[in-house]
Amino acid sequence: MTKILEKLYPALTLSVVLALAVSFGLHSSLMNDAAQMVTLHINVAVWLHVVAGILWIGLLWYFNFVQIPTMSKIPAELKPAVGKFIAPEALFWFRWSALATVITGLLVAYIKGYLVAALTFESSRTIGLGMWLALIMAANVWFIIWPNQQKALGIVTVDDATKAKSARIAMLASRTNFVLSLPMLYCMVSQNIAG
Repeated sequence: MTKILEKLYPALTLSVVLALAVSFGLHSSLMNDAAQMVTLHINVAVWLHVVAGILWIGLLWYFNFVQIPTMSKIPAELKPAVGKFIAPEALFWFRWSALATVITGLLVAYIKGYLVAALTFESSRTIGLGMWLALIMAANVWFIIWPNQQKALGIVTVDDATKAKSARIAMLASRTNFVLSLPMLYCMVSQNIAG
């Protein structure tokens, strides 16, 4: 068992297998009826949406609670390790989990039949606002944070002034997403309470 836990992907595979076992164990009766299979598909889509969202927002909060405040305290000779190894890996998962969250969220809304109504505020203003906040945040990740982080981290070669400016823009964009994350999460979890 320790061999599985020592590496990320075997541990992730084990977690998925356990989640499937729990799902089948708890909901095997849903697989006998076509109408209930739709419910099962919705549950899987919602589960994937929540998993992607936890990764995305977890990394957003890691950047804002840990990495950004700590970088000024790290000795200059150690900063390249963060910029060369940790930040690019975190940003990889950050941007792809943002995209996965949006895609699975739109899929859930489509399957449940409220995609267009929510985005146009014809139905629930709460989920519609949450969806728009998430879309704005994801666009921020892909079109502002990531291009500027590539310059700030030296993935794209630029002069020092551009690198410093890009680091500040990326930080401010990340902080903007951090500020939007709590209202977005409120809308997502309270969508069944409010209209």
